[in-house]
Amino acid sequence: MLEKIFHLSKHKTNVKTEVLAGLTTFLTMAYILVVNPSILSQTGMPLKAVFTATALAAFVGTIIMAFVANYPFGMAPGMGLNALFTFTICIKLHFPWQTALAASFVEGIIFLLLNVFKVRQIIMESVPQTLKYAISIGIGFFIAFIGLQDAGIIVGDKATLVTLGNLKSPSVLLAIAGVILIAVLYYRNIKGSFIVGMLVIYILGMIFGVAKLPNGIVSPPPSVGPVFLKFDFSHMMTVQIIPVIVTMLFIDIFDSVGTLIGLASKAGYLDEKGNVANADKVLTADAIGSTLGACLGTSTPVAFIESASGIAEGGRTGLTGLTIAILFLLSLFFSPILTAIPSFATAPVLIVLGLLMMEPITKVDFSDFTEGLPVFLTLILTLLTYSITDGLAFGFLSFVLVKLFTGKHKEIPKPMYVIAFLFVIMFAI
Repeated sequence: MLEKIFHLSKHKTNVKTEVLAGLTTFLTMAYILVVNPSILSQTGMPLKAVFTATALAAFVGTIIMAFVANYPFGMAPGMGLNALFTFTICIKLHFPWQTALAASFVEGIIFLLLNVFKVRQIIMESVPQTLKYAISIGIGFFIAFIGLQDAGIIVGDKATLVTLGNLKSPSVLLAIAGVILIAVLYYRNIKGSFIVGMLVIYILGMIFGVAKLPNGIVSPPPSVGPVFLKFDFSHMMTVQIIPVIVTMLFIDIFDSVGTLIGLASKAGYLDEKGNVANADKVLTADAIGSTLGACLGTSTPVAFIESASGIAEGGRTGLTGLTIAILFLLSLFFSPILTAIPSFATAPVLIVLGLLMMEPITKVDFSDFTEGLPVFLTLILTLLTYSITDGLAFGFLSFVLVKLFTGKHKEIPKPMYVIAFLFVIMFAI
């Protein structure tokens, strides 16, 4: 049956290899079960309900990817999109989380339609590679900044806006230790380095009296009811929410396509021209999973780059994805432990992830001012305005203006003028 569904022999793999690959990928991305609820709960969403929504979104999205595309990719709510959901839509713009869920759902529907009408590829090709790098780099800085705050390593200050936290605090010291521990584990290619690091810091926190014991180990899954289909569409036509949906769309498009191409390359699924085999099925599965995630009550799910760990172990088919999905479903029964982990234990994951998302910075030609300035403005203003939308707007606008006034207008794709104009309208309004 498995051979018939997943074509194992065609891909030169077997059941044992696929299952072990799925286990490996799950361990590398299981941190999202703790980190995503920790971030989204800052909007007022019930943490335990978001935990269930996160696990179910990962299960459903990965199942769709496994059976529709037969690819060994795990899906879960994406880092960056959950930050936009929480810190831009809810905290900065003061929209209720129900509105943020509705925005995620609308973005998912648009995402799906762009796939159906083949517009996604046009958008991808119209945005210069430099700005695609800038999106990842800016989000990396932002996520690390959030992690430093959650850890208490930096705190607010009236005179300087931010300053160093109390380094005598046990929780701050444990968070710093967590960063070092996770970095060392990751460097040594220890499977599940993020989740292992979190659990070690959590245990140390209990030993030092700054973390509480969980109420058990195994229990029935928390209800997803408090967040399931809790949409508020009443603000969908306001001028503030529209650019946020567009930003969600940009992040989703560039993050997902970049991830899918990278993973497909590692799995040997690129053709002679560098195109992804069965790209339509892969992108459609990705889009459907994104839409259903909002329905379940979480920010947009995406294909996880951590899937590369399972591919490196030999995973080549949807059976790897099926294994990942089943493990996410089983994790629902371990909510007492996973929902009790404090922020100083999850913060080190955000800091290290921020570093990993900054990798494209090495590909930016900073010697060319017209390339370096848009990237710099994107990352620094994403950080200092506490808004991915604002950072992206400054990056896109500066790219068009600097290229235009330095005589490099031929390097500006025509759709970029439209995008830049829309951002001008956003700021004007």
